[in-house]
Amino acid sequence: MRPDVVVFDTAQTAAANALAQLFEHGHRRGWATRIGHSRTRRSGIYLHGRPGRGKTMVMDRFFADAATKRKRRFHFHSFFAALHTATHTLGSIERAIDDLLGDAELVCFDEFHVTDIGDAMLIARLLDTFFAGRRTLVVTSNYRPQDLLPNPLFHDHFLPTIAQILANLEVVTLDGPVDYRTRTPVRDTGFLAGRYVLTTADHPAKADPVDLGNGRTIRAHTAGPTITVDFHHLCAVATSAADYLHLTQRYHHWTLRNVPPLREVPPDWSMRLVNLIDVLYDADLALTIYAPEPAPELTAGVPAIPDLARTASRLGELPLTGAATVRPA
Repeated sequence: MRPDVVVFDTAQTAAANALAQLFEHGHRRGWATRIGHSRTRRSGIYLHGRPGRGKTMVMDRFFADAATKRKRRFHFHSFFAALHTATHTLGSIERAIDDLLGDAELVCFDEFHVTDIGDAMLIARLLDTFFAGRRTLVVTSNYRPQDLLPNPLFHDHFLPTIAQILANLEVVTLDGPVDYRTRTPVRDTGFLAGRYVLTTADHPAKADPVDLGNGRTIRAHTAGPTITVDFHHLCAVATSAADYLHLTQRYHHWTLRNVPPLREVPPDWSMRLVNLIDVLYDADLALTIYAPEPAPELTAGVPAIPDLARTASRLGELPLTGAATVRPA
């Protein structure tokens, strides 16, 4: 959902009302009084539901209306990448959080998620520091708090942090029956300026080293603000969301070629595609993708890949063009 949609459905209205109560309390008492200091009020809202239901739209409208200038809004991928860097530079997560958030009284995170045990430990420390401070927190997520870090090998280690979330944030479900991304009108700017091209033909392109920083490169073709890269050159190698964020500073139109059905590739390759689509969607950068199957089929039959449904939903917004052709023998 994009924030320019003005009509709320029933589920969106209920979520907006919950946020409005948070807004009114903060407006009357001042955000710095910290809503969570009252036993009857928590320090924010955890807004969750399936992709495309309008969570980001509702949160962004709340953020825009919040009666304080001391507010910050982050996509969680971007914040977490910056948190890693700042922690390394400043030597502690507490100093890194202070550096990133400054004097913000209200902080909004879009697409909060926990899928890796290493990240989970850092997120646990982040939330411990956050809840100990004087800030109000609003997050959106595709997961209920109880479903964060779903890997059964590690889930129990995250239970204390889940308990912290439940104790400090009001959990609000926004999960209406409509995926509004399937109803997004075609437009000629941002993410939706791209295309989803159905083809089984190979599309070789010139590939030169492209700098990722720290002496690392990928192979891609670039021309001005555009980058064309083969799926295997980007997702079959050790790249991360931080790398994609680094590239978005230089390249504003992306083409990803030769994307195979994800059931045919290792899970870590699929997870990198999830991260890439998240980064490009949040940055609102045009993406053209070449694949042999429409997004629902491309992502079908892939077990235990977190957030893959969100990826399918976002790819489904792209205008579908082309027709599958037979690859020459």
